[in-house]
Amino acid sequence: MQSEPALVVSTQCRACRANFQVTDGKGVVRTRPITRLAAPRKDTDPEPEVRASPQAVQPYLRKRPAAPPRSFLMRLFHPVKPPREITCFNCGYGYKAIAEAQSSQCPKCSGYISLMDYDITEHWNRRIQTCGDVVIQKTGVVSGVTLQCHDLTVLGELAGSVDCSGDLIIRSHGKIIGKVHCRNLRVEKGAKVEFLNPVTATSAFIDGTVRGQISCSGPVTLEKRAQLQGLVRTSSLIVKPGAKHSGTIEMIPATPSV
Repeated sequence: MQSEPALVVSTQCRACRANFQVTDGKGVVRTRPITRLAAPRKDTDPEPEVRASPQAVQPYLRKRPAAPPRSFLMRLFHPVKPPREITCFNCGYGYKAIAEAQSSQCPKCSGYISLMDYDITEHWNRRIQTCGDVVIQKTGVVSGVTLQCHDLTVLGELAGSVDCSGDLIIRSHGKIIGKVHCRNLRVEKGAKVEFLNPVTATSAFIDGTVRGQISCSGPVTLEKRAQLQGLVRTSSLIVKPGAKHSGTIEMIPATPSV
């Protein structure tokens, strides 16, 4: 038994990897061939008695010629983007996909993964689950939902939970009422943020005003304009001249790199 979208017409069993069709929510044996060859063109149409022979089918199975090399100007102004790292939301399996892809399918559990980017410019109250990037503009307001994405940039108002596989960049004022989990936390110059729930990150860079509880397995850097109030749990604390911190500091052993 496995869950599939309501409009699915064929799928693959996640246990034995067998392919089958879906009719009225039940799996049935395939009635159509899995592989079909394109009909030959009219100018090279062989005789009917020769069409089914392997010698006649072989010319249509030739490999596509390789693309010509890109010029220097093309590589300079339109560089090839490296593949992006993706982690499946269902099983946690990590793999790579091309940078231009809008969606993907986990090769382990066959789960659907969105790779779309979101640019929020108005009030938003729907959950987002994507491996792309999310930007909350100055006019955008996100409240009461969970954001799961790669990089999140906050220029407007955020009142929800955050789960970022990349960087969380905050350049605005406000309170974040939900839990926050990210790889790198960056509070830019002039930003004023209050975290009502603990923040879990690998590293933190603070150049604004922050109030809350921050737990990092890596370093926490306080720039000269930083004002941090609350509990800080980290393996390394870097305080620049002019930075201020009031609260408790707990030093934990650094996580060994693999």
